[in-house]
Amino acid sequence: MSWKKLSGSKDSAPVLKSSSPDVIIESEKAFYVRHINIYLGDDPFLSEFLPLDPATDDLFNLAKDGVLLCKLINVSVPGTIDERAINTKKVLNPWERNENHTLGLNSAKAIGCTVVNIGTQDLVEGRPTLLLSLFAQIIKIQLLADLNLKRTPQLIEVLDDGNGDIEELLGLPPERVLLRWMNYQLRRGGYGKTVTNFSSDMKDAKAYAYLLNVLASEHSNPLTLDTEDPIERATLVLDHAERMGCKRYLNPEDIVEGISNLNVAFVAQIFHQRNGLSVDSRKISFALTDDVQLLRDERCFRLWINSFGTETYVNNLFEDVKTGWVLLEVLDKVAPGSVNWKHATKPPIRFPFRKVENCNQVVMIGESLRFSIVNLEGNDIVQGNKKLIVAFLWQLMRYNMIQVLKNLRSRSQGKEISESYIIAWANRKVRRTGSSRQIENFKDKSLSSGLFFLELLSAMRPRVVNWNLVTEGETDYEKRLNATYIISVTRKLGCSVFLLPEDIMEVNQKMMLTLTASIMCWCLQNSPEEAEAGNDYGSAYTSDASPAPSVVGEDESSSLCGEISSLNIEDITSDITASPSQIENGDDIVEETILDDN
Repeated sequence: MSWKKLSGSKDSAPVLKSSSPDVIIESEKAFYVRHINIYLGDDPFLSEFLPLDPATDDLFNLAKDGVLLCKLINVSVPGTIDERAINTKKVLNPWERNENHTLGLNSAKAIGCTVVNIGTQDLVEGRPTLLLSLFAQIIKIQLLADLNLKRTPQLIEVLDDGNGDIEELLGLPPERVLLRWMNYQLRRGGYGKTVTNFSSDMKDAKAYAYLLNVLASEHSNPLTLDTEDPIERATLVLDHAERMGCKRYLNPEDIVEGISNLNVAFVAQIFHQRNGLSVDSRKISFALTDDVQLLRDERCFRLWINSFGTETYVNNLFEDVKTGWVLLEVLDKVAPGSVNWKHATKPPIRFPFRKVENCNQVVMIGESLRFSIVNLEGNDIVQGNKKLIVAFLWQLMRYNMIQVLKNLRSRSQGKEISESYIIAWANRKVRRTGSSRQIENFKDKSLSSGLFFLELLSAMRPRVVNWNLVTEGETDYEKRLNATYIISVTRKLGCSVFLLPEDIMEVNQKMMLTLTASIMCWCLQNSPEEAEAGNDYGSAYTSDASPAPSVVGEDESSSLCGEISSLNIEDITSDITASPSQIENGDDIVEETILDDN
């Protein structure tokens, strides 16, 4: 740090918003400060600067070097950032500070935050309203992490009232699940009202009193419901919550004023501490049987869609795409002008055939973009066919990446950008570092060590990789260390990527393409001479290169949217390869889609 210890309807949006974008609500600021003091107070680096004083600008000043943002993200979703990639020197230069903010913003996207209106300069300047907006999202993700059936399958119990089904519960955003849970417990406690919001319905604190009496009756105080003074009742509620183990974030006035953000956080904390749900296996007899890869795909595409900042925030991919609307929003971002909005219906949608109409338009646009959509109909999306939805979204993501690359390489002499083209580019970059490490395709098992990607990143900016931290990548443990470091370094460089370490370790072909294409995109954006260069990548496969640098103990110092044969979309894996001779001779490369049932 460059300064000394400081002194003193369905709500689908992910953001805890203030009443005005230009107004700082001091009680909310104080809440975020208390949260940071509690969860980061023991951090080896930040402990020197904590606790922060909520009455001062300590929070905004501390945020200017970017370390706080990165650390808070790791508290929210542990393991998101490899902390070895954070610049934590006492005095950071502008480049290092900017790297931290870039890493933080790209990592915030990777956990589901919307950051489309926030840039690194905003963070460097410590702009209060934007910082609070970002911190609010990060903290909310942490507090609501358990509000889903995957993390807390016992939530199935809230359906005992016969209102709704599992699919509906899966599709609700965390706040709505929290509200559903609260009302379930309030009915058990005999509360005569239904809580419809976290603001006006909470002001008299009676709902809190009933809720806590149900969950922790041993700590109840009869005076809580007897008193007529809302402030006194709110005080007794906070005392009750503290006795059952909840940290005191709020003041009685925060409850009485009905500040929605703080009430959501308080109820979420109560849920986390004691949810009062049954652990009887008969209550949770259903099974979330999605295979591991399908869960990873859902996460990747959900975060990718949300990174566009669309009006609809996706909480559960397979449920939220069923209306077709969010897919139309993404298509409009990726292929502007492709959507006929006059023939689209915005949710909430009363009539099922309107959903089918939306999804039929999605399929029709996919056809126009030359996707392989054999056996895909609009009704497949409405019915939530996960395999077909993932196959469509993969083609959409790939189309987006290639279009961005084509636009950046504006003087590519009319050549198409194929997977083989990207591989040749990456090999050429790595070769220029003096390394002999090369890959044949994105299924190359050597990619699992992570060394090729680290050399590629080093070729982009040598100082971004600290080779002292890199392992040989031989054991699974070493591969994981390298993979987590690669993801953080890639985001630190300036790329938005949504893959997991397992994708690198297991050489997930699709994710290897997205990772490489993202790095190439960064290079084209930041190297004008690269964007204007021709297509001479013939040497990428033919060089007598010198050996690769040591990875331990070293000082830091054809279009993818093109024509694809008519194939069953369920089987698409898009294994596209080219021979070295094709690259050398500059032949046009025709995409070959290989079906691989394994």
